[in-house]
Amino acid sequence: MTTSGGMQWSSRLTFIMASVGCAVGLGNIWMFPYIVGSNGGGAFVLVYLIAVASLALPMLMAELMVGRRGAAGPPAAISAVARESGHSGNWRWMGILLGGVGAIMALAFYGVVGGWTLAYAYKMAAGQLQNVDAATATLIFDQLNGEAGSLLPWVTAFFATTVVISARGLQAGIEKAVKIMMPALFVMLVAMMIYAAVVGDFARAVSFLFQPDFSKLTSKTVLAAFGQAFFSVSVGITNMMAYGAYMDKKTKLPGSAAIVAGADTAVALLAGLAIFPIIFIYGLEPSGGPGLVYMALPFAFGQIPGGLVFGTVFFVLLFFAALTSSIGMLEPPVSWLRDATNLSRRSAALLAGSVAFVLCTLAALSFNELAGIYPLGTFALFENKGFFDLFIYAVTQFLMPIGGVVIAVFVGWFVKKQFSRDELFNGEDTLQYKMWLIIVRFVAPVLLALVLVDVATG
Repeated sequence: MTTSGGMQWSSRLTFIMASVGCAVGLGNIWMFPYIVGSNGGGAFVLVYLIAVASLALPMLMAELMVGRRGAAGPPAAISAVARESGHSGNWRWMGILLGGVGAIMALAFYGVVGGWTLAYAYKMAAGQLQNVDAATATLIFDQLNGEAGSLLPWVTAFFATTVVISARGLQAGIEKAVKIMMPALFVMLVAMMIYAAVVGDFARAVSFLFQPDFSKLTSKTVLAAFGQAFFSVSVGITNMMAYGAYMDKKTKLPGSAAIVAGADTAVALLAGLAIFPIIFIYGLEPSGGPGLVYMALPFAFGQIPGGLVFGTVFFVLLFFAALTSSIGMLEPPVSWLRDATNLSRRSAALLAGSVAFVLCTLAALSFNELAGIYPLGTFALFENKGFFDLFIYAVTQFLMPIGGVVIAVFVGWFVKKQFSRDELFNGEDTLQYKMWLIIVRFVAPVLLALVLVDVATG
């Protein structure tokens, strides 16, 4: 039995919206602004754009290609393509580790941040963040996390929504959700940018994002940009491979992948143009860290005209971004369970979601009941990291780059060139195909290995 079971995306547009939804998430709106702020602004953005085109896009094409060729969940698709290419089906373990373990661990921290987005959408709409000063905004965030009874209900609601949508299947669940949420997300983000241009310091934001200061460009900045591009496009833990399994053969894969990567990048830049003008008007630090969105922005929204309405809009769009990504993250383990067992779609979603929720609960409790507990604290790399920080670090800094290296090696060296040519360029040995193959074979593994070395050496 294959994951697709004959199922396909109802249209190319729906596939693109779902894939953009999977890629567009907290990496674009939550992480991108403070990472840009911490790495010098425009110089980082320039390298980031190069990284998307030269690394993330070719790897996205690779994942989609394997998914469509294998027409199954990541482990089964990888195994099928490996055997078709004359190699061992044991390559499926790559899909199990990345699409099973990796995706579940990613959901563990994503669920917590998704819970934050729900809580703040409610708090902003209810007027609880109106006219708060910076200290009070920080206190509200700390209070949300400080008690399990405050945080867990929001996390549970976010997780339940993810599982319910996934359990309903491709057309009735995922497609219906993204058809509503993705257009709404783009409309809200553009509205936020226009609003920020009116009430904030838009000129400074544009200068900060698009006028590179090359004196701030270091080797660590370059590697951070490549790592962020890879994470942002959501490649490395087989999410896109799972979505690729539902692609029909008529859909042009390179063009669709380019649209997905381009839309993902556009959202990141729009998020910067929506957030930085508001940050700058109050003299707040753009390098405020992960709490930037949840501490600095509520203070800013509480002070400016229309802040109640547009603050609510912002956190709703952040919730949509988190939800579409979490649905994509749940797809690899769900499709794997359906391939490996006789479980129905609903049962597979409930089982995978339950396992992820247990880990997510540990991540949520690391802010309160389990604060001060560092499960891998004996290792220097993981010291002072509770469950939440540990899951983020393990997934984004290790599993995704390692996954990228392994996928690149598999696709570049073990998959028959005839098959990748057929899937990507209709069997033609074009210049574009040759360039793609060089990147996947040589450039991507080296760049991702350098990212790993940079992480390991601090």
